[in-house]
Amino acid sequence: MSYFTLSANPATQTGWRSPAVLLMIMAGAMQLSFAAWWNLMNNFAVQELSFTGKEIGIQQSIREIPGFLSFAAIYFLLVMREQTLAYVSLALLGIGVAVTGYFPTAMGFYITTFVMSVGFHYYETMNQSLSLQWLPKATAAASMGKIISVGAFAQLIAYGLIFAGWKTFDLSFTTVFLIAGSLTIAVLAFVIIAFPSFREGVPQHKKLILRKRYWLYYALTFMAGARRQIFTVFAGFLMVERFDYHVHEVAGLFLLNGAFNMILAPKIGSLIVRFGERKALMVEYVGLILVFVSYAFVTNATVAASLYVIDHAFFAIAIAIKTYFQKIADPADIAPTAGVAFTINHIAAVAIPVIFGLIWLISPAAVFLAGAGMAVISLILSSLIPSNPDAGREVDFWYRRPLPQAAE
Repeated sequence: MSYFTLSANPATQTGWRSPAVLLMIMAGAMQLSFAAWWNLMNNFAVQELSFTGKEIGIQQSIREIPGFLSFAAIYFLLVMREQTLAYVSLALLGIGVAVTGYFPTAMGFYITTFVMSVGFHYYETMNQSLSLQWLPKATAAASMGKIISVGAFAQLIAYGLIFAGWKTFDLSFTTVFLIAGSLTIAVLAFVIIAFPSFREGVPQHKKLILRKRYWLYYALTFMAGARRQIFTVFAGFLMVERFDYHVHEVAGLFLLNGAFNMILAPKIGSLIVRFGERKALMVEYVGLILVFVSYAFVTNATVAASLYVIDHAFFAIAIAIKTYFQKIADPADIAPTAGVAFTINHIAAVAIPVIFGLIWLISPAAVFLAGAGMAVISLILSSLIPSNPDAGREVDFWYRRPLPQAAE
């Protein structure tokens, strides 16, 4: 049985060769490369390339360009299936990470970042599309939580090996990048051999889809992309630049993040199923407002590390944006909208690292206060999600409801 020899119906395939298990293993394969790259990225940039906030901003904007171009995934689907594109993307991710250390110049880092990012973002686009198509609506959030948990376990492996081995074996950036990328390619080879080619369910539109009734999903996605940049670019850079975290210390911090994600993500997914997308997202954004304001004024390395772990823990709640869309979407819109959504998610992501990198040189606090403002906007938007979203019931304009009449 392999991807090349067997075709299977995803709705009837059970056991360890089910689509859900495939999604879990691919999530782990992705994190083996990406987590190691993310762990080393800031230290590699500062210690090997002498990057400042300006160069980090440029590099991170380059990293987000493939995300901005994710809408083009729909055109690749004219010549290959979604599962195939997911595999090709994982291969690019692994290759991009594996060769990073062999090009220790600013331009080399920019180019390998771009290659790695093409793989990462197109994999994420296909992963979202396949998850929403293959997983039942009633339990999708819980299943996505389990997928995130497996990815977090892979993160723990990557961070744990770096934490334990960096000083013990005097590892180099080149060696760790090579091992991490190679592991992703090895796991990819396994899933190609072990899993069948799953047939698609509802045929997907092979064109870009923008629908007016999805506007709230687009807005939430846009703001999530803007907020994510404050964390991924500047919170990590804060730990290295201001608090002088070394590679093994950053790995230890990421180990905590991975452990929390592995434990909390399945629980968060189940809570979203129980309480709904609106309540879950409102809790996330209230928490983020407090975290970003605290980032702006933190002066203690331990407190900053605590904020970093708390901030990361909120990411799993973003499952709710995906399941909200799954409930309101036309099934044939899922693949094209996944590409469009990733592009919308990265509109701000392309500009924010460069612009805010320059702001960082003047006032790091201003960067995080802007992040708090983004969380406020997201909180307002999330309040518009209906308690039971469905096609035809995409938005709840609660503020337009007439006030109850007082009894005479």
